[in-house]
Order: sequence, then C-alpha cells, then structure tokens
Amino acid sequence: MECVFGMVGKGFALVVADSSAVNSILVHKSNEDKIMVLDSHKLMGASGEAGDRAQFTEYVQKNVALYQYRNGIPLTTKAAANFMRGELATALRKNPYMVNIVLAGYDQETGPSLYFIDYIATLHKVDKTAFGYGSYFALSMMDRHYHPNMTVDEALELADQCIDEIRSRLVVAPQNFVIKIVDQDGAREHSWRRTTRD
Repeated sequence: MECVFGMVGKGFALVVADSSAVNSILVHKSNEDKIMVLDSHKLMGASGEAGDRAQFTEYVQKNVALYQYRNGIPLTTKAAANFMRGELATALRKNPYMVNIVLAGYDQETGPSLYFIDYIATLHKVDKTAFGYGSYFALSMMDRHYHPNMTVDEALELADQCIDEIRSRLVVAPQNFVIKIVDQDGAREHSWRRTTRD
C-alpha cells in the first residue's frame, strides 16, 4: 500500500513517501527511505516493486553523477526527467521497470519544478502529484487545499493533512512517512512522521 506524493511551493518543492517495505501480507521494514537524493538539488521519490525501484533509482543516480563528472555541469531537473523517461521507454519494450517516479528539483534559472513519470514512460511537469493507493486521498486533499504560492509551513501542514487522511481512510495504511525538501539551499531530509518505531 505505497504512497508517494509531492508539491511545488514558492521557491521549493516537497516530496513525501511512506517508508514501508511490504510483500503480500507482511511488513518487512517500516524505515525504508523511498526518496533518493540524485544530486545537490534533485530528489526522486519512487514507488513500485522493491527490486525495480532499487535498481532503477540507483541506475539513474549513478548516471546523473556520471554526466556531471564527464561534463563538469549537472543535468537540469528537466533534463534528468527526460533521461528517466527515455530509460523507462527503452526498458518498456525489453524488460520493463515497474516503478513510478516523482522528481523534484531546483534550478537557478527556472526555480523549483516537479515531474510525474510513471512506469509506462509518461512524463508531465506538474504542480502536485501522487502515486500509489494513498494517492486517492492525497490528490483530493491537494485539489482542495493546494495553491501555487504556498510557504514551506503551509506545504508541510498540507502534507500532514494528506498523511492523516491516508492513515485514517486507507484499509492497510503505511504508518511512517519521510518528508524531503529541495530549494535554493539544496536537497535535504526535513522530517519523519512516525507512528511505529523500528
């Protein structure tokens, strides 16, 4: 019962993901960080099959780092999103990755941005998005309360409302969530929302 969602505010982007590692009816872990820091100003939240998620996110992270090492400049968020879309599209006809991506980044020229990339290589630039079973509740809360000029505190309050709604309405709801933010100061972990300890 995964859930990954994100939103763009005034000068920042925020990504939230559950931290459950689940297989069938078993919860194996409740501290799995599903938001990877791609580089100093990019975050990638992923949902999907555990093996595909780990393999694809690490592959992208290493290739983004390789590009920066070879060329001396980092990829923009848009370029990283298009690279991921291309890799998913290529894999789709061979051995597809069952992984959905929420990519958040901050570029000096364009500011914060958020991209929706699903397992069949659909790419959209969005202001707010969500994946997983929790997306039904997160998207409805964001449709009602989101506005483009949100402050960090307003976005965190909305993220907490989404998390509370997921916990109270989803039958098998994940208990722990991690929140990460990217802005002009870089990508960083903001906080965890826990109801269970490891």
